[in-house]
Amino acid sequence: MVAWAKPAIHTLAAMGLLLTGGLAQAQSGVTPGLPDRSGRLGWQACQAMSADAVAQLACFKSWADAQNSPGSPPPAMTTAPANPETGQKEANVLLLPALATEAPDGKQIGCRNTSYSGLSRFWELQRGTDCDTFGIRGYRPISLMWSGSDSVNNQPSSPAPGHTVTTPFNYKRSEARLQLSVRTKVAKGLLTSGSGDEAGSDSVWLGYTQQSYWQLFNGGISRPFRTTDHEPEVVYIYPHMIDLPGGWKYRLSGLGLTHQSNGQSLPLSRSWNRVYLMGAAEKELGGDASLTLQARVWQRLRESSGSDDNPGISDFIGRAEVAGTWQINKLHSLGMTVRHSLKSDARGSVKLEWMKASTAIADSAALRYHVQLFSGYGDSMIDYNRRRNVLSVGLSLVDW
Repeated sequence: MVAWAKPAIHTLAAMGLLLTGGLAQAQSGVTPGLPDRSGRLGWQACQAMSADAVAQLACFKSWADAQNSPGSPPPAMTTAPANPETGQKEANVLLLPALATEAPDGKQIGCRNTSYSGLSRFWELQRGTDCDTFGIRGYRPISLMWSGSDSVNNQPSSPAPGHTVTTPFNYKRSEARLQLSVRTKVAKGLLTSGSGDEAGSDSVWLGYTQQSYWQLFNGGISRPFRTTDHEPEVVYIYPHMIDLPGGWKYRLSGLGLTHQSNGQSLPLSRSWNRVYLMGAAEKELGGDASLTLQARVWQRLRESSGSDDNPGISDFIGRAEVAGTWQINKLHSLGMTVRHSLKSDARGSVKLEWMKASTAIADSAALRYHVQLFSGYGDSMIDYNRRRNVLSVGLSLVDW
C-alpha cells in the first residue's frame, strides 16, 4: 500500500466511528447534541441523525445553546475512539463553539451594531463597528426611480470644440433613473489602530457609483439610455471623537480622489477629475433620532485645453457641498445637499430627499421609499451646464 494512504484510511475509519458512537450516545439517553460527562462528542451526535431532519435541527440547536450558556467550557480538542484493528488513537476532533452573529443583547455585531452611531457604522470608525477589509457594502443609494423634469437636454453642448450636438435628439422629459453604488475597505490601521473602542483605525476605501437615465417611456426611439455616468473613487478616512458645542461630535476627516465621466465619444464626451477634503459631525437626539452634517470642498485637476471636454464645469456644478440628514425615527429620514460654485454668480444645486423604510422593522438594509427633488446644475454630466428641476420617486437601498 502507498505510504500516504494508510494514515488517510485510518483517519476515515476514526471519523466513521465518531459518527457511530454519536448515534449510540443519542439512543442511550444522552441529550442529543450535548457533550457526555467526559466532555467528548458534541455536534457529532447530531450529525449522525441525518435520517430525521427535524430531530437533527433540534439537536444542533440544543448543542449551540449549550456552547453559549454561562459557564460553558471553551472548545476542547477531543481524542477520537481507538482504531479497532491497531488499538491506536488515530485522530483528534475539535469541538467547535457556535458561531454567533449577534451580540448577547440581541444587537447585531460589527458595522450592523445599532448601539453605535450612524457615522460610526457607515465608515466603521470604532473597533466595535469594524467589519474588516474587502467586504462589499453600499455607498450612495442603490435606486430604481421614475424621474420627471421641467426640460430635457435634446441638444447637449460644451464650449470645447466638437462637443456640441448638431442634430437634436427626441427625448422625453419622463424617464427611469437607475443608480448602483458600492464600496469596499481595502486597508486599515495605516496611521493609527486606536487604543480603545472609542477610537478606531483609519481606513482606505474604494468606491464606484453608476447612474443611468433610461428613456423607458419613449418607444418611438426604441427606449435608449439617454446617458450613463461612471464615478470610481478612492477615499482615506481618519476617525475622530471631538466634542463640539451644542452636543455635536466631530467624527471624521477624509481625503479623496474621484473621476467622473459618461464614457461617450464626441460630441457627447464629458469628464473631470477632482481631489477633495471632507469632514463630518453628528448629534444624537435620543431614541433613534439623530442629525448628521458632512461637508466637502474640492479642486478640479487641471487638463490641457485640447483634452478638456467641459471647460468651466466647476462654475456650474460647484466647488463645495454641504449635506445634512435628519433621522427623524427608525422609519423616516430627511436630507438636503447644497452645492455652490464659491463665486459671485452663485451657481450650484439644491437636492431635497425623503426616505421611509418599507417595513416596520427597519434596519440599515431595509428597502426604502424614496422621493427626491433636484434643482440646479449637474444632475448628470451631460447636463453640467444646463439648469433643470427634476422630481424622482422610487425605491432605494442605502446599505446592507
